[in-house]
Amino acid sequence: MDDCVLTDDVVWLSRPIASDIAAIVECCRQPSIVRWTVVPQEYDRGDAEGFLRTVVTPGWAARSPTWGVRTSPDGPIVGMIGLAADTQPGAAEIGFWLGTQARGRGLMTAAVRLACDFGFAPDGLALTRIEWRAYAGNRASAAVARRAGFHYEGLLRRAGPQRGVRHDCWIAGRLASDPATPTTGWPASTGAPVPQ
Repeated sequence: MDDCVLTDDVVWLSRPIASDIAAIVECCRQPSIVRWTVVPQEYDRGDAEGFLRTVVTPGWAARSPTWGVRTSPDGPIVGMIGLAADTQPGAAEIGFWLGTQARGRGLMTAAVRLACDFGFAPDGLALTRIEWRAYAGNRASAAVARRAGFHYEGLLRRAGPQRGVRHDCWIAGRLASDPATPTTGWPASTGAPVPQ
């Protein structure tokens, strides 16, 4: 599939390239990225080069796009987001991370909405379902998914491998017919507001 840039004039999503390696390395060395993702603990330039070579390039060829998240069209990468196609047509899993320097401004929620819009669009990936998973306890990721219209579906026990250890995972889904508006029904353990 051809590269595409997505924007809402708040964030720009574009394919990460070799000139983004330093920014990717800087972000992937942040403790919170290491804690909640599968990136190597001592992330270096070789890891970023391998990511571009073994994830980004083949992903775009296989309808599993990965975008760098930017705050301007030509700005540095401050995060990453991707849609990994499921083995069954019509579904994908969304994954994302955001560097600490860009948090608290709604950038990742905007990026998730853009990626989902592309995923559901008939001229995009024409998906019917996008699934979100995160290690249990990752309240920041859960907050983004909740604000972007994902519905909490449960806890998957020991379903998330990370550097030789299996963790419980939260799972949520969004269908093409679901609006990209905040949802309710998330348990308090995910950091969701408790109804009064």
